[in-house]
Amino acid sequence: MSAPLDYEVRIATHLDEHWATSLGCSVLIHEPDGTTTLRCRVQDQSELHGLLGRIRDLGIDLISVRRDARHI
Repeated sequence: MSAPLDYEVRIATHLDEHWATSLGCSVLIHEPDGTTTLRCRVQDQSELHGLLGRIRDLGIDLISVRRDARHI
């Protein structure tokens, strides 16, 4: 089994703080430009796709997803 991976997900709106826990992310940052950056640790690609599916289901525009080399 491989080690968990950290991802940085940017979305096109400010989310309430409670969404970090609901989405399984440890960090939620409201950016000055009105976007939100989420930092999430996922176990595998299936969990990442689940996270992205939940964001999609909320009707939120996804800006970017990138693997984050920093530790959360």
